[in-house]
Amino acid sequence: MVIIIETIIFSEALKYPFKKPQRLLYVLLLIVPIIGWLALLGYSVRIVNEFIEGRYEGLIKLDFMEDLKLGFLFFLKALPFYIVYSVVLFAAMYVNEVLGSLVSLLLGVFVIPMLAINFYRKQTVESFFEFDILKVVRDNIGEYITTALKQYALNFIFLILSIVLVGIPAMLFANMIFFADMYGRLVEKREGSSL
Repeated sequence: MVIIIETIIFSEALKYPFKKPQRLLYVLLLIVPIIGWLALLGYSVRIVNEFIEGRYEGLIKLDFMEDLKLGFLFFLKALPFYIVYSVVLFAAMYVNEVLGSLVSLLLGVFVIPMLAINFYRKQTVESFFEFDILKVVRDNIGEYITTALKQYALNFIFLILSIVLVGIPAMLFANMIFFADMYGRLVEKREGSSL
């Protein structure tokens, strides 16, 4: 039975990776260069889509070959965006180092998370360039800042837990849980209700 949660609260997000603790061992794929990394990337795409749909019952099962294929295609489709992003940052740094740092901070906090979630959801090259999605950030700036703070706080807790190793997979598998939840509530539900 699949349970759909309307929105995730902080304590549930904190517990999420540990609901099926044996699946935290998937992180060991990090020691397998390229193939393991791509499989984990594909796995992460599927996890983020679970979050968007409001499913938080625990880490899903890894399907190595499907996740590897998904991760490879996802990586290729993301390259154009990261090339453009690097050029913008390089140009800003070239003009002024402080400007470059400011542009990097603003893009990293207010632009990249929502564009990345949109890309995780739609998985097309164009979806990483759908800047209209940023209206959700603008129109809900207070909620977005709260979401970002919760995400960074969660990642910080998992970073501390990395001392005892369990924080590493937890941080890897839940690093976009609040942004994906917000996307699901404010983008998917609106698009669904406007159809």
